[in-house]
Amino acid sequence: MNDKTIQFIQQGYDPVADEFACHIYAELDNKPFDRELLTRFASTVKGKGQVCDLGCGPGHIARFLRNAGADVFGLDLSPGMLEEARRLNPEIAFRQGNMLALEFPDNSLAGIVAFYAIVNLPRVGLPQAFREMARVLMPGGLLLLSHHIGEETVHRDEWWDC
Repeated sequence: MNDKTIQFIQQGYDPVADEFACHIYAELDNKPFDRELLTRFASTVKGKGQVCDLGCGPGHIARFLRNAGADVFGLDLSPGMLEEARRLNPEIAFRQGNMLALEFPDNSLAGIVAFYAIVNLPRVGLPQAFREMARVLMPGGLLLLSHHIGEETVHRDEWWDC
C-alpha cells in the first residue's frame, strides 16, 4: 500500500472526528456480546504487559479495557480522532501511528484489540497489517480482531450529514 492510500484514510476521518465520537463513543452500551469479548480479553491480558487499542478512534474501546483492568493505550492514524480520544479519556495515553508500520519493538505487546480497525484497509494491505500485529505481539500474546463480513466494498462520502 502506498502513502497516498494512508493519507486518504487519515484525511477521511479528521474532518468528522467530533461527529464520529458523538455517534460511536457509547456504542458498547448496546453491544453486550462486544462487552463480554472485551471483558474476557482484559482478564486474559491483565498483568501481562501493555495492550494496544489499534485504530482506537475516540478511545471508547481503550476506556472499556482500562476500566476492566488492562494496561492499555490507543493508536490511530487520524490526528482528529486522537484529539477526541484524549479529550474523552485524559488518563489514557494515545499516540499517532500506522498499523502497517508499527513503531514498537518485536514481541513487546501482551495484546492488541483491533475493533473494526481493518475495515478501511484495501485487501492488499491486510497481510502487512497482520504481519505487523504478529511481529509486535509477545509469544502467547492475544489479538482480538473484529470486522464486518461480506464481499462488498462500501465507500462513504459523508457520515451522519457531516
